[in-house]
Amino acid sequence: MALDQQSSTKTEFGDLPDWDLSALYTAPDAPEIKRDFEWLEQECAAFAESYEGKLAGLDADAMLDCVRRYEKIDVVAGRLMSYAGLRYYQNTVDPSRAKFMSDAQDRVTVATTPLVFFTLEMNRIEDAAFEALLDANADLARYRTVFERMRAMRPHQLSDELEKFLHDQSTVGAAAWNRLFDETMAGLEFEVEGEEEPLGLEATLNLLTDPDRARREAGALALADVFTRNIKLFARVHNTLAKDKEIEDRWRKMPSPQHRRHLANHVEPEVVEALRNAVVAAYPRLSHRYYALKAKWMGLEKLQIWDRNAPLPMDAPRKISWDEARETVMEAYSGFSPKLADLAAPFFTEGWIDAAVKPGKAPGAFAHPTVTDAHPFVMLNYLGKPRDVMTLAHELGHGVHQRLAAGQGELLASTPLTLAETASVFGEMLTFRRMLAKASTQEERKVLLAGKVEDMINTVVRQIAFYDFESKLHAARHEGELTPEDINALWMSVQAESLGPVFEYMEGYESFWAYIPHFVHSPFYVYAYAFGDGLVNALYAAFEAAPEGFQDKYFAMLAAGGSRHHSELLAPFGLDATDPAFWDKGLSMIEGFIEELEAMG
Repeated sequence: MALDQQSSTKTEFGDLPDWDLSALYTAPDAPEIKRDFEWLEQECAAFAESYEGKLAGLDADAMLDCVRRYEKIDVVAGRLMSYAGLRYYQNTVDPSRAKFMSDAQDRVTVATTPLVFFTLEMNRIEDAAFEALLDANADLARYRTVFERMRAMRPHQLSDELEKFLHDQSTVGAAAWNRLFDETMAGLEFEVEGEEEPLGLEATLNLLTDPDRARREAGALALADVFTRNIKLFARVHNTLAKDKEIEDRWRKMPSPQHRRHLANHVEPEVVEALRNAVVAAYPRLSHRYYALKAKWMGLEKLQIWDRNAPLPMDAPRKISWDEARETVMEAYSGFSPKLADLAAPFFTEGWIDAAVKPGKAPGAFAHPTVTDAHPFVMLNYLGKPRDVMTLAHELGHGVHQRLAAGQGELLASTPLTLAETASVFGEMLTFRRMLAKASTQEERKVLLAGKVEDMINTVVRQIAFYDFESKLHAARHEGELTPEDINALWMSVQAESLGPVFEYMEGYESFWAYIPHFVHSPFYVYAYAFGDGLVNALYAAFEAAPEGFQDKYFAMLAAGGSRHHSELLAPFGLDATDPAFWDKGLSMIEGFIEELEAMG
């Protein structure tokens, strides 16, 4: 059996590592895959045989055994789907990989359908009886936050039969539309003026940061052309998914389209609302102000959309080798704590990163935790830009967080999205501060500061604008089918508000909502980025104010995974996300950077 991957891919940036997925399985036809599928099918049936209709009668010890069996099923199913998914993302246009993932998804869904009763019956146990179980067994009480999140869905639970139907039907519902979106995006080709061959999405988006303004414009025009030609398909995907969500939300009596995400994140709607309102109120002080400054630096009265992420005129463009990127991030991590660098090191040496841009590979970057008895995998599309170094720092932060949280076990390791971006954005901040400290000239400092401000605007302002777009989209879809023009208009309304008066918008930019995968894969996920950035800004200020003992508290927070509420995890740092003034602290850090840039002229 051949392994899926060689060790590295040769590029102009050096040898970039490829994934070695053997920590999951050695090959798609490995006997362990057959064994695990068979075990999963048998164990799910046996689990249902043992416990269906009986959960309310279990004592604390029996309930602990039940939960541990359930957790083991979660590990095996997670291992199978992680392997299938990661192989697919390596080459989404390979029919054999797409088939393997689809078949795996079907088998896992069918195998786990008998488990649907577990959550339903757990949620029917009365609160007093449930508390008595937790009081009687400390090992069972460790799972309290899992149960609390599960039981938060109690008011929204449907009948057993309907819940089983929804579970069974999921692979041909939203998941199928997700796949259509992914495969369509991966297959798009962009005819860019000046390029001999058509480019893929990632390479075309990369042109928007090219030093040559004509090349940026050519990239933007190519994106607009292809998105506009495919806009009916993307509108159909969004209409269907938004309606699918609206139907399920209505049946579940969800008070808002966002509510289910808030429940999953273990965060109060008013906390998210306070974040959203603080950011929108700060648009004039942040994005409007910064982009006006950028227009001045570029000698332009108005910025076009292809200037938004343009390098600054004083920025001497250079490509950063993979070795330099690795050293920069590892120095920053070890400067904070040798332990942080030790946790990050195996990603580079053990095949835990897939870094090169390759045909058919999914765009973007992520860190996938896989399962707690394996290890995370990081995907990048590395093109040697300073932002790619920050992306490496970001995804490694996720990876370190996932490694530390794995000690909690499968059910408790997963961090709610409110805290899921903490380690990643903190890793970026450490890397930025390291690079800033090493800047040898005023110009170099200016470029670094401006780059950081742009990243923060992309993380905070842009993501809250995305959140508002989704909110408007789902509200409008509730009233009826949306034409592509309807969706375009919603997109432009939030873009103009968030980017400010210095921008002009080319024809076709109204279609740029089409390529954002979060809208398709994880509705309302995007506020987690802004939450994470604001949280990290406040955390970093706490670190600068009182560095003594900070590292230990920081690692303890990451190692807690999803075992505690955000309020408990932030308390040791003297931080409280429910205080509206908390978000202004984070935003004031961005404002401070902009003031420093204004002072530089």
